[in-house]
This record gives sequence, C-alpha cells and structure tokens, in this order.
Amino acid sequence: MEWRDEGILLSARRHGESAAIVEIFTAAHGRHAGVVRGGGGRRMAPILQPGAEVSAEWSARVEEQLGAFRLDLLTPHSARLLDDGPALAALQSIAALAAAGLPERAAHPELYALTRDLVAALGREPDWPSRYALWELALLEDLGFGLDLTRCAATGRREDLIYVSPKSGIAVSAEAGAPWAPRLLALPAFLRTGEPTRDPAQLRAALALTGFFLDARLGPALPRERLPAARDRAAEAILRRHG
Repeated sequence: MEWRDEGILLSARRHGESAAIVEIFTAAHGRHAGVVRGGGGRRMAPILQPGAEVSAEWSARVEEQLGAFRLDLLTPHSARLLDDGPALAALQSIAALAAAGLPERAAHPELYALTRDLVAALGREPDWPSRYALWELALLEDLGFGLDLTRCAATGRREDLIYVSPKSGIAVSAEAGAPWAPRLLALPAFLRTGEPTRDPAQLRAALALTGFFLDARLGPALPRERLPAARDRAAEAILRRHG
C-alpha cells in the first residue's frame, strides 16, 4: 500500500530511540498517521512542527498497518510566525483541534482546503482572526455538530437573526429572542454570510459562540472529554491583540 499527498502536519511524538509517530491532515486521505524514521533527531526537528505544510509519501505492507512516512518540507509556517504570538497560537490550535477531532483516514477535502488557506493567511492577512472563527464553525459542521444559522428556531423566519440558542444551536431572531436574551448567545453577522470582518466586537462574539459549541459538543466526544488547551490559549491571544 502506498500513496503520495500534501498536507498539514498536526502532531509528532517520539517513538523508540530515533523515530517519531506523525499525524498529517491531507485532502485525499484525511487525518493519517505514520512513523518517520529518524524523526526523533535534530535534522527532522524543523520539519516536524505543528502546522508545517509537507509533501508526504506513505507506505505499508497492508492498509491496516500504521505505515511509514517520508516527508519533505514545503512551508515552515511555525518558523515564520515566531514573532506573532496570536497567529502562532492560532496555528497550534488548528493543529490540536484537527488532531483531536477529525476521524482517522476520513477525507474532508473542503475543510482541508479551508485549513490550508487559513494557515497561509495567518499573520499575513488582516482579517485572519475572523477567518479562524469561520474555520472553527466549519470544523463543527464537518464533524456533525453544525449550527443552523439560516432560520429562527422560534418562528422559522430568516430575517434579523442576532442570537443562537445554546441548546439547539439554531439561530433566533431579535424579536423572538428578546425575552430570553440573557440566556442566548450573540450571533455576529459574518458567521452567517461567511465574509471575514475586522470588527473586534463581532470577533469576540464569534469566538465565544464557536468556543461554546466546541466545548459543549466536540469536547465530550474526545478521549479526555475536553478540548485541547491550545484552543483557549489561541482565543485569549487573539482577543488580547485583535479583540
């Protein structure tokens, strides 16, 4: 069994004396693990950084085996973000959430394309923080925890949607939600349109919304029943500078 693909490196951990077990998120093969010979050494350290974009060749005698990777570095995103704390924290959160949440070997081509574009935008595009929030929303959708932001949970109407019900994950209009406003989550407009924004208030509301549903819906499905700590660190770092 053998394939070649490009991907985003999600995690690497030492295996034995000199090898490493690496997880990569690729378009055609999803989250896929393999052994990198010599991955525990200094020569491979610059490559095996979360968020690095790599060219990968995977091989195994049978498909069910862990298999082995041969990797070539394409873009060392961590290295270019060393002087940008929020962007580096976002990169680490992307890798941690994808590694924890994505099912192994299941392709998610649209999410992969969104991930690759976001990683390339970190620290470069001024609207990258809101694009990160949109990515978290897309991750929820791809994992089967998607929100319905197209209609009001109470009336079914599609106008003036400014809240989200924390129980159902469905939008609520201003009029229908007014009596329960303190119990509802704010819905920033850009999460409905998909158009990134640089508005700090919308960014704060978006990260609060996606963070709530990541914690409530994805968290309990994870082995430790909680989100990776990298997510909270990223949200705090982003809001300190951009929110």
